[in-house]
Amino acid sequence: MSPSLGMLLRMKQKITPALTQITGIHEVSSNLRRQLVDCWIAVTNSGGAAGFPFPPVRDDDVEPAADELLGHLDPSRSRLLVARFGEDLAGWVVLRRDPFRLVAHWGSVHHLQTHPDFRGRGVGSALMRELRTVARDELGLEQLRLAARGKEGLEDFYGRLGWREAGRWPNALRFAPDDTRDEVLMLLDPL
Repeated sequence: MSPSLGMLLRMKQKITPALTQITGIHEVSSNLRRQLVDCWIAVTNSGGAAGFPFPPVRDDDVEPAADELLGHLDPSRSRLLVARFGEDLAGWVVLRRDPFRLVAHWGSVHHLQTHPDFRGRGVGSALMRELRTVARDELGLEQLRLAARGKEGLEDFYGRLGWREAGRWPNALRFAPDDTRDEVLMLLDPL
């Protein structure tokens, strides 16, 4: 007897992604680099707020940004967390620590992405929970910050994970003459 659709959906929800932390470019295979670029393109072209505000994007747009991001990975300052289901990259996020002593107690979160094929499976939440643990337990950070695009529902997503709005830059982001949005500044403190 084959499983019902409801049973398959419950099974799908119970499976959690495997999370991996990457601290240096030497840990990034050519396959992982390709998957990161493909994910970034898919997220951006599906309307995601992933650092490229004007889709569509192609390899030529994303590959240089991915290479720069990967080139700055460092165990003490910049880490990449990836989520996988089997061999498939489901999502990723970057955690950065400022090298200046004055602000070295806080980190910033960049480029949280869930591949459109894996949305609704808790990938983003799993990455953010792991990021919080890494920030606190491995980097000794006391707080995290991020900036999110307004009118995307991201404040609610982050709010469910314990983040709070710390402020806004009103009308900071102009996507079109009739589409100007706030940049929402979010804080997670304490970790």
